[in-house]
Amino acid sequence: MTIPSTALQLQSTIQRDGTLRIALVDVPVPQPKDGEVLVRIEATPINPSDQGLLFGAADLATIEVGGTRERPVVTARVPDAAMPSMKTRLDAAMPVGNEGAGTVVAGGSSPDAQALVGKRVAIIGGAMYAQYRAVPVASTLVLPDDATAADGASSYINPLTALGFVETMRREGHTALVHTAAASNLGQMLQRICNEDGIALVNIVRKPEQRAILEEIGAKHVVDSSTPTFTSDLTDALAATGATLGFDATGGGRLASQILTAMEAAVSRNATEYSRYGSAVHKQVYLYGGLDTRPTELVRNFGMSWGIGGWLVFPFLAKSGPDTLVRLKARVAANLKTTFASHYAARVSLADALSADAIARYGQRATGEKYLIEPQA
Repeated sequence: MTIPSTALQLQSTIQRDGTLRIALVDVPVPQPKDGEVLVRIEATPINPSDQGLLFGAADLATIEVGGTRERPVVTARVPDAAMPSMKTRLDAAMPVGNEGAGTVVAGGSSPDAQALVGKRVAIIGGAMYAQYRAVPVASTLVLPDDATAADGASSYINPLTALGFVETMRREGHTALVHTAAASNLGQMLQRICNEDGIALVNIVRKPEQRAILEEIGAKHVVDSSTPTFTSDLTDALAATGATLGFDATGGGRLASQILTAMEAAVSRNATEYSRYGSAVHKQVYLYGGLDTRPTELVRNFGMSWGIGGWLVFPFLAKSGPDTLVRLKARVAANLKTTFASHYAARVSLADALSADAIARYGQRATGEKYLIEPQA
C-alpha cells in the first residue's frame, strides 16, 4: 500500500490565557528507525487516563466546538485555580492516546522489525489518536489471526492493570482483593482473571444494575456503595474473603477510608485480645484513578497497621522487569477475545470524537460509555 507523507493527529494544547484547544492537525508520517515499525492505526480507545491529557484541568461545562465537520476545533476554559497545575504543558501541542491497534506497514532495518511487516498488532506508547504511529518492536503485541484491530485496541492499559493488581497482591503477601468502579471494562476483566485463578474478589459498585453485570460473569461478592447497608455489607464480604488489599479507581472522597475501616472491622471479628493500636494485620489501599476529583479524606479508625499509596501500571511494569511483561503480554494475547475482551458504547472517527455530543457522553467516564476511535474512518 502507498504510505502518505502526512496524516492526521489529534493534539491538545492549554494556552497561557487559560484556553484548552483540541484540534486535528497534519503531521509528517514518521519513518521507522532501526528496531521500530510504522503502524497504520485502525482502532484506539478513549480511556479515563487519556482524558486526563486530552482535557487537562478544563471545565467540560464550558466546551465549545467550532471549525468544520472534518476539522473540528474544541475549546474550553481552564479555571484560574487549576492553571498552576498545568504550567508544565502551557502552549505545548500534546498528542493524545495511550494505546491502539493496527497493521504494520513498514519496518526498520532490524530483522525483528521486518518480521512484523503486514501483521496486525496492538501498540503502546502515546500519540495514538493519529492515523500512523512509529513504535519500538518491544511496544507491540502481535494479535491472533482471528482478531480485529478493535479486538486488540485495548490490549495494554486495562489488561495489564488488572493483571498487575493480581501480581501486586501476590508479591505483597495478600490473598484476596477489593476493587472499586468494579463494573467497568477493567473491573470485568479483573473478575474474569480472579475466576480463572481462584482468587476471592470484593467488587464495589455504585448502582444496582452494575451488580447484575458482575454477577452474570461469576462475581460472588458485590456490594453497592449507594445503599444504606454498604458498610455492613462490605465488612461481611471482607470477612468472608479475607481481603486486605484494595485498588480504588475513584481516588477522592472517603471510599478508600471506608474500605480500610471495613477491613479492620472484618479482621477484628475474631480478635481475642484488646489492642489500642488495632489489629496487627496490614491493610493496604492503592489509588489508581481519579473518578472523584475531591480531596481524599481519611477517618482514622482502622488501627495503625495500614497504608495508602498510588499505583500506576507503567511504573509497576518497569519495576517488575521484562520477564514479567513478556509473561503478562502472552496471557493477554492468548485470551484476547475472552478474559480480556473490551466492549464499546460507540465507534467514532477522529473528527467525530471531538463532537459536542460524543464529549458529553464519554466525558462522564461512566460505566458502559467507553468509546473507540477509528482513525482511518
